[in-house]
Amino acid sequence: MGHLKIFQKIINHKINSITGRELLKYAKQFQISITDEQAEQIAAHLRGKNVNIFNDVERKNLINELTNIVGNEKANEINRIFVSFTK
Repeated sequence: MGHLKIFQKIINHKINSITGRELLKYAKQFQISITDEQAEQIAAHLRGKNVNIFNDVERKNLINELTNIVGNEKANEINRIFVSFTK
């Protein structure tokens, strides 16, 4: 159980401190096309949020917030990236 908690903390820290450049790299891996500007806006929105992406409610709330930045379709695609981190 302890190892899982550490893993979750590392993943959450990564999400909450991600840069636009890193986000673009992940988006490319998942064949998600976002612009540099969108990646920077998303990264800026995530920084300091302290969201636990392993918590479905927190992650869904975050995706709803991202919808305002990149639209519903792209926000759902970004959710795919986040979900993949939790597997």
